[in-house]
Parts: sequence; C-alpha cells; structure tokens
Amino acid sequence: MPLALRVGLVAGEASGDALGAELIKAIGALAPGAQFFGIAGPKMRAQGCETWEPAESLAVMGLFEILFELPRLMRLRRRVRRAFLAARPDVFVGIDAPEFNLGLARRLRAKGIATVQYVSPQVWAWRQKRVRGIAAAVDLVLCLLPFEKRFYDEAGLRAEFVGHPLADQIPLQVDRAAARAALAIGADVPLIALLPGSRQGEVRRLSADFAETARWLAARRPDIEFVAPLASAATRQIFAQTFAAQAPGARLKLLDGQAQRALIAADAALVASGTASLEAALCKRPMVVVYRLGPLTAWVLRRLKLVKIRFFAQPNLLAERRLVGEYFQHDIVPESIGAELLMWLDDAERREALADEFLRIHANLRRGASLGAARAILALLRLKAGP
Repeated sequence: MPLALRVGLVAGEASGDALGAELIKAIGALAPGAQFFGIAGPKMRAQGCETWEPAESLAVMGLFEILFELPRLMRLRRRVRRAFLAARPDVFVGIDAPEFNLGLARRLRAKGIATVQYVSPQVWAWRQKRVRGIAAAVDLVLCLLPFEKRFYDEAGLRAEFVGHPLADQIPLQVDRAAARAALAIGADVPLIALLPGSRQGEVRRLSADFAETARWLAARRPDIEFVAPLASAATRQIFAQTFAAQAPGARLKLLDGQAQRALIAADAALVASGTASLEAALCKRPMVVVYRLGPLTAWVLRRLKLVKIRFFAQPNLLAERRLVGEYFQHDIVPESIGAELLMWLDDAERREALADEFLRIHANLRRGASLGAARAILALLRLKAGP
C-alpha cells in the first residue's frame, strides 16, 4: 500500500452517509493521512471526504420505481466509474445502495481495484442467486448482522461480521426520563413514536397509514401523544400535511431528526421497516413494523414468490422468531396496528421481557463495527499486496 491510502466511497442516502462518516474516522485512525473521495453525504463531507455527488442522489426504492430514475442513475454511474478509474483508489467501498454499487464495483475490480461492499444486500431474503453476481463484483462483504456472514460462508464468498454501528452508538441502558425532559414531554404521558422512513417516497406511501393509526388510537385513548422525528424538511412537510388532514384530533410533536431521542422517550413505536426497527430495538422499545412498497413491486414479489424469509422486521430476523408485529402492504390496517400498540402500552410485564430480549440482541451486535470494518479493509489490502 502507498503511504497515503486512497479510498473511493459511494454512500447511499442518510444511513449510508452515517456509516461512511464513522468508517472514514476509523480508517483515518489506523492509516493517518488517508484520502477519501466519491459520492458522500454531509456527515462524510464533515470528515473530509471529497464529494463528487451528494448521497441523496441514490435515494431510490422499489423494483419498478427505480425504472423511472434508471437513465439518470446509469449516466451517474458511468461518470463516477470514469472518475474512479482516473483517480485509481487503493480500494473502493460501496456503502449500501447495492443496485448502484455492485455494478460499479464489478467494473472497478476488473481494472485491478480492490472492492468492498459495506452492508450486505438482502440477498439472503430474496433472489438468492444474486450471490454469484456479488462474488464477481467484490473481494469482501462487510456484514452488519450475524446471519449474513453465515450465508456468504456457505456461498464461498469472503465476508466479515463487524457488528452494527448503531449498537455501538446507543448505550445498553437508555435514559427515558432524560429523553423526555429534552423533548419537554411529561413523565407520565403515554407516548408513541412515529418513524415513517427517511425517503420521500417511503414517507408518501406510509403517512396515511401512520395518521389513520394515530387517529384510531387517539379516539380510544385521548391521553396518548405522538412524536415524529423526520429526516429532512421535505419528509417533514409530507408527513405534517397528511397527519393534519387525517388525524386532526391527535396530539403530535414534530422533530427535525432526533430519532433515537424520540424512541428512548416513547413507550412504544410505529416504524417503517429497515434500520428504524433495529434502532427501536436497541433503544429497548416495543414496536410495530410496517412495510409498504409500490403496488407493482409488491405484486411481483408475491406473484413470483421472490421473498425467501419468514420475517422482514430486523428484530424478528435477529431473534429468528416473531418478537414484534410486522405488517406488509394490504395487511397494514389501523385497527390491527393500533390494537397491538395499545397492548404494549398496557402490558408492563411483556414490555420488560421484550426489553431483555432486545438487550441480548444489542450485546451481540455491539462489536466496534466501524473499527472492525476499517481493520477488515486494511487486511484485505495487505492480502492483495502479497508478501
């Protein structure tokens, strides 16, 4: 390796930006003077990553929804590929965004650049034959969840389970009283956190479901309050307008970010599938998880039986059993979700048992993920450099 390590990065949207920022810090600690460049978000830029394009430009979700953006994404990938080939990084690290990153990685690897995928695609969940394409694209997969490494081991692809950075950031024991004080919420108020996702399309699809559930709950328990941390001004506007129109009697506090604080303050949460469900588990909060795709995408997944797993909520996947309720597409019914949230509010013994299970999951994921990922990347480069 040269004295000044050069790392190319492509991060997809907010969650990838957060992972990338921590990875940059960890690599910088192990390889002082390292240089970073590529597609990045504000947190990565703050850590010194030269940004060619904002991470938000990759925020697309769904099998068919991506088709509308495909020409733009293909042009972007060609432009970024040319830039990386000109810059010749020692290693390319694609952070999440597998639809974009794996094709890019394959082309870079063919030109002799070491390639890493940080955050496994959900290949273990559907279209499992994609693992052959992943093996052709990357030298190493960095897994956040333990069962992912087992899948790649069986496929003969080099992979490392590094743990999850959120498990490192969130303390094993959280302070509910302090979170409520910071949000100016009374200690005895029944509080439900609403996390409808970070993408605009996701929030558009789920806002009505969240608002109708809140209206159903408020009609039965007028003392319940709601807190909704939104990832951006755009998602806040979408959610606020829908909520005001469909749940005018429900008491809602909107927040700019502060998802962890909202979860810690809450008694229970309604969350979109994805990282938010893991974040709620690490905050030791009961939840209901919902997942709504575009109608055509959902129809194809069901019709062709592409999904190969029993659960989609991350707490259930990690426990390998149903710990919390999960509802997909037409099963997202306010009465069913609301009834389950009320159960969590009223059953203290069950909440305590769930918190114990979440603590076990938390401890298993708490491994110093960013430093582990940095070490694995440097080890790969030493291996490829040879004796």
